[in-house]
Amino acid sequence: MTKNDKIPPDIIDFHVHLFPDRLFDAIWKYFSRDYGWDVLHRFYWRQCIDYLRNHNVGPIVFSTYAHKKGVARMLNDWSMKVLESDPDLYYFAAYHPDDEDGPALAREVLSHPRVLGFKLQLLVQRFYPHDERLFPLYDLVMEQAKRILLHVGNGPAGNEFVGLANFEKLMRRYRELSVNVAHMGGFEFGGFFGLLPECPNLMFDTAFAFLKGLGHVCDVPPEDLERHRDRIVYGSDFPNIIFPREEEIDYLLDLGLSDEFYRKVFWENGMRIIGEQR
Repeated sequence: MTKNDKIPPDIIDFHVHLFPDRLFDAIWKYFSRDYGWDVLHRFYWRQCIDYLRNHNVGPIVFSTYAHKKGVARMLNDWSMKVLESDPDLYYFAAYHPDDEDGPALAREVLSHPRVLGFKLQLLVQRFYPHDERLFPLYDLVMEQAKRILLHVGNGPAGNEFVGLANFEKLMRRYRELSVNVAHMGGFEFGGFFGLLPECPNLMFDTAFAFLKGLGHVCDVPPEDLERHRDRIVYGSDFPNIIFPREEEIDYLLDLGLSDEFYRKVFWENGMRIIGEQR
């Protein structure tokens, strides 16, 4: 048996970005200018899907985020059309708390059976996770048994709006909120993982967390990863990656964890989330 035999023949990628072409162009320009990141695969949305399908990815969970007031509806309308193009796509929708129609839009978009919840990218959107303007969104997400995909760690880049301390303020109020924390909570990996026992619906995705080239590989001990294997999903951040996506998969496989760990992380946990929200 080779190490690649330890993962299912088809996997779920729970952290993919699909945007209209002009927004992808703007995002890649921003990455290059502000972070010095050269995105490897400058693929537009159809190319992204084709590439992932050709690399053993079955269900694809993608997201957009509203970088400013007034764009969430456009992004969600566009994403609804993308969803209809492929029955194995799932979506974390865009939301901005300054939009006057935000609560109505949120309820409307959640009516789609393959919308899993909302993506909040606090680094870019520049508000705190415990901002009171978000409370109606969290209440709605809990009412509808949906999830939040939250970029709230201070890695691979950070600012004053992210970090463990801010996330703890949110979870003290919304302990039962279903949250996927992107990037394993990097770079405060251990602190985020320490919240798992008291936050029953908290999960993590692997995107950008197991790359040696970044210099901040997830330092949660293998035995803790194994113990919490029900609370992790695989995600790549494709196509906005600066290292080959295979590097992260190889790193995870080189940890030599159980077959059950890889089966759950690359398939079963993602399918459980999808199944819970249909």
